[in-house]
Amino acid sequence: MRTALITGASRGFGLALAKALAERDWKLIVDARDGRALQSEADAVGAGVTAVAGDIADPEHRTALATAVARAGGLDLLVNNASTLGASPLPGLDRYPLAVLEQVFRTNVLAPLALVQELLPQLSPGAAIVNITSDAAVEAYEGWGGYGASKAALEQISAVLGAEQPGFRVYAFDPGDMRTAMQQEAFPGEDISDRPEPETVVPGLLRLLDDLPPSGRYRAADLLVGSGMEAG
Repeated sequence: MRTALITGASRGFGLALAKALAERDWKLIVDARDGRALQSEADAVGAGVTAVAGDIADPEHRTALATAVARAGGLDLLVNNASTLGASPLPGLDRYPLAVLEQVFRTNVLAPLALVQELLPQLSPGAAIVNITSDAAVEAYEGWGGYGASKAALEQISAVLGAEQPGFRVYAFDPGDMRTAMQQEAFPGEDISDRPEPETVVPGLLRLLDDLPPSGRYRAADLLVGSGMEAG
C-alpha cells in the first residue's frame, strides 16, 4: 500500500485529493491547523487516515509529521498543499504589511522546503513531491503580489529540487481557480460560484501521478484537456 502526506487537508483541494487517494487505497497522513475539522474529515474519509493537527510553519509540528511518516514505514507522495493568502482584502504592494508578507513566505515557501528536508530520508525511491502553486506565480495580477511572489519562490525551489534530486519527481502543480475558502478570502463578499469545485480539478493531479512525467511545472487545465475530465 502506498502512503501519501497531504498538508492542508481539512477542506478544499487537499480534502478532495485525500478522498480521491483513499478511493485508490492509499494510506494517508493529513494535517491542518483546525484539529477538530481535520479529525472529523479524516474519520469520514476512512480508517487508513492518520490526522496530525498543527501549523506547517511550526518546526515541532513538522517533526510530528515526520514521526507519523516513520510509523507508516516511509512515504511515496508528499503534497505541500497548505498555504496562506496573506492580507485580505488584497492590498497593493505599495501598502502590503511586511510582517504579514513575512508570514506568507514562512508558510508558503519555507515550511514546504523544511518539510521536504525533514522527510527526504524517508521518501521511497521514485517518490513524488507535489508543491501546489498558482497562476499568480507567473502572471502579474493587481493585489496578488504577496501571494504570487511566495508561489513564484516555491516554483523556483521546486525546479531546483527537481534538478538536485533526480531520483524523485518534483512537481509544481497549478490547479487553477477553484471554489475554495481561500478564493473567497481573496474576494470577500463576491460571488465565486463560477469557479470549479476542487473535486473537478483533482483528476488532473491524479493523471500527473499516473503518468509520472519529468519534474517540472504542470497545469491542471492542460492535464485535463482531452481526458473527458475538464474542470468546470
